[in-house]
Amino acid sequence: EKNEDTVFDFDTQPIEIEREGDWIRAKGTTLGADNGIGVAAAMAAADDASVVHGPLELLFTVDEETGLNGAFNLDGSKLKGKYLLNMDSEEWGFLFVGCAGGGDANLSLPLAKAAVPAGYKSLRLQVSGLLGGHSGLNILDNRANAVKLLVWTLKAFRAAGVPFALGALHGGDKHNAIPREARALVAAPVDAVERLRALANEAEAGFMIEYGKREPGLAVVLNDADALDVALDTPTRDRALDFLDALPHGIETMSQDIKGMVETSTNVARVRTEDASLTVLTSTRSAVQPPLEALRGKIAAVAALAGASIEMGEAYPGWQPDMDSPLLATCLKVYERLYGAAPEVTAIHAGLECGIIGEKVPGLQMISYGPDLRDVHSPREKVHIPSTALFWQYTKALLADLTA
Repeated sequence: EKNEDTVFDFDTQPIEIEREGDWIRAKGTTLGADNGIGVAAAMAAADDASVVHGPLELLFTVDEETGLNGAFNLDGSKLKGKYLLNMDSEEWGFLFVGCAGGGDANLSLPLAKAAVPAGYKSLRLQVSGLLGGHSGLNILDNRANAVKLLVWTLKAFRAAGVPFALGALHGGDKHNAIPREARALVAAPVDAVERLRALANEAEAGFMIEYGKREPGLAVVLNDADALDVALDTPTRDRALDFLDALPHGIETMSQDIKGMVETSTNVARVRTEDASLTVLTSTRSAVQPPLEALRGKIAAVAALAGASIEMGEAYPGWQPDMDSPLLATCLKVYERLYGAAPEVTAIHAGLECGIIGEKVPGLQMISYGPDLRDVHSPREKVHIPSTALFWQYTKALLADLTA
């Protein structure tokens, strides 16, 4: 992820980092500490002669963030170890023993278009300044979704009876990131432009009432744009807006087992207008399989009612906690010995590869932990230096105990 005004090529340019007090962050882009910090720790454990350990296997998978594809294609017979230290968590002082499963859906709504009436002025409607963040970890925070806010603003234009044509609509990017920015090209009669600006301002004021304490940078802006010649015809415009509005986003249910943990949620992650279709990517998570499939079924039902096609990727399994694991007992003992207090043992509403790897290697004991990371999957991502030192100290002590 990068800010819209940041010029950066991830394929050719190195990440530019900067220190901000006790944190390391990148300039205008994601840092990649999720999960570069885990890769670095694993390599250091194997390379540092002062680290006491038995035989180590270092497992680096590809395409985790785009659907856990590397883990799905892993040959479990290649792994000989009986303990998995999954250094891919983002809160120091927590030991994670479970995670949500999930799956994506790609939806496509056919579009019919017509010429923009003569005398219409073209405008660019933009929602920006949102926090975004990880669609599993930050969904609990009820952060605003830029795509939803954009759609609600456009529907406010329609409800006010102002004629307008809708051209391109664009918002969000990665399946596991809550959209921070969204924009639409519209055109309207010249004498209606000021009314639309007033409606955009009213929408922003309403959103600030609901989200302002969490989203202080929220902005809804209507600016002039290059001429829009072709747009969606009116029935298609209305069907597209209602379709996007009806798609579920956010928390569906909370966990009955772990207080304060989300059980099931979904993210309207990305929207694009192509030449002949509106494409939408959604990402759904749940710690429990039946609610996961029920929510995916709801998304499919909305698509069917709107006349959209849908392709659903394979749902990946969750990781069920094993509170009697000898590995967990060792992890607790080492932590308490080092820091004089017990860590919090919990599960996470995000996709970890442990569920998939555990299926491929029966009997594997697993734990997930890591240093403090903030705002991953957004350009505000940062890693905490002091907690990284504790994370490394703990890793060395844990490897030594597992060797004894």
